[in-house]
Amino acid sequence: MKKIVIIGLLSLVVLSCKEQKEKNSQAAAAKNEKIAPEVKLYTFSGGTVMVNNLELFSQDTTYQGQSKEFADAFYVISHPDGNLMWDAGLPEALAAMDEPFTSPDGNFTVSRKDSVKNQLKSIDLSIEDIKYLAVSHTHFDHTGHANVFKDATWLVQGAEYDFITSEESQQNNADNYNAIKELTKVKKLNGDFDVFGDGSVIIKSMPGHTPGHQVLYLDLAEHGPLLLTGDLYHLYENREFKRVPIFNFDVAQTLASMDAFEAFAKEKNAKVYLQHQKEDFDKMPKAPKFLK
Repeated sequence: MKKIVIIGLLSLVVLSCKEQKEKNSQAAAAKNEKIAPEVKLYTFSGGTVMVNNLELFSQDTTYQGQSKEFADAFYVISHPDGNLMWDAGLPEALAAMDEPFTSPDGNFTVSRKDSVKNQLKSIDLSIEDIKYLAVSHTHFDHTGHANVFKDATWLVQGAEYDFITSEESQQNNADNYNAIKELTKVKKLNGDFDVFGDGSVIIKSMPGHTPGHQVLYLDLAEHGPLLLTGDLYHLYENREFKRVPIFNFDVAQTLASMDAFEAFAKEKNAKVYLQHQKEDFDKMPKAPKFLK
């Protein structure tokens, strides 16, 4: 009888140890499981660009005699660790003009309806609530209200910073330089950068359009992964046929970035949004609505 009791007790001990081991394993797995941060993507209009000479957007005469309306979006990415503004629309001075402005060369007619300060109010944010500013590149239609965020940290590729702040740019592209000259809190990047350190918001280096052009990758809990292209592609056709604008900084570099972009998009199964393609802009819920 005594032997039976001892065996029974030993069985209980073994069973108890096994159960405790399973509980410990489950607890460790739960602890190690990554909890996705709540990330929201707000889309705003930074104005409208009417391209009067679409031929600029290909190395050949494919678009000769054509024109097209481009969207000009900017975005706010809300993350538990801070807010990132991606791109900065057209110059805010356009909002005060009675009529759209046409560039002296006649290639572009641009307009903007509102200031970023007013637009941020729609999502209950102020200028001071933006922790980081990143622009895909430093052309006028992406840096419009950048200087407003002089207290934010500008996340910029080192090559882009050197390009836009060079003496040559200050002399020959004064308007582009002046649009960012008040941004003194600068974090220079050298390639890809995980903004919040958790893989949910990643700046991807994609040079060629300008020396330090970059795109943005987001991993949203409900929508899933997506990519904002900056000016790597302006048109669906340019993506399909790898057409490069005649004003790109480096054609070979652009084509290499296109290849890298497509490989990354496939790897992540990411949905791609072309920022200037009006149809893609129209697909996005507009602030105060958001993607998450």
